[in-house]
Amino acid sequence: MSTNGVDITIQRLAHGANLDLPAPATDLSAGADLLAAVTEALILPPGGRAIIPTGIAIGMPGGFEAQIRPRSGLAAKHGVTVLNAPGTIDADYRGEIGVILINHGDEPFTITRGQRIAQLIIAPVSRAQWIEVDTFDETPRGDGGFGSTGTGG
Repeated sequence: MSTNGVDITIQRLAHGANLDLPAPATDLSAGADLLAAVTEALILPPGGRAIIPTGIAIGMPGGFEAQIRPRSGLAAKHGVTVLNAPGTIDADYRGEIGVILINHGDEPFTITRGQRIAQLIIAPVSRAQWIEVDTFDETPRGDGGFGSTGTGG
């Protein structure tokens, strides 16, 4: 285990050659940038979605997951985001990491080789132990559903 986290093995796939491995943009960044390992530019039309290869596979120990999250700049400037955010990579998955991007913007968006397309976060996983009960303790909210706590000030 490293001093700041957990050791994760990584494999660079053939089509990921010459691309940087995931890395945080700054010393205090929570996520590591994932890069597009496309062989030629890919255009996402408005409303379009595609699985973008990253050219890497990872091996995590049990008790951890990798989360794929959007890059705020792509979302704010272009309307491009991770469709299933956050996407989860389970500890037992050993295939290539793919990022499902969708273009919610008004203009086509071009994805090029080496472009930063998402962030990868490593997080601990808690396993729930389900305990079946007949009733729950009372709470102020009770079984109030969507919007039951009000709309705010």
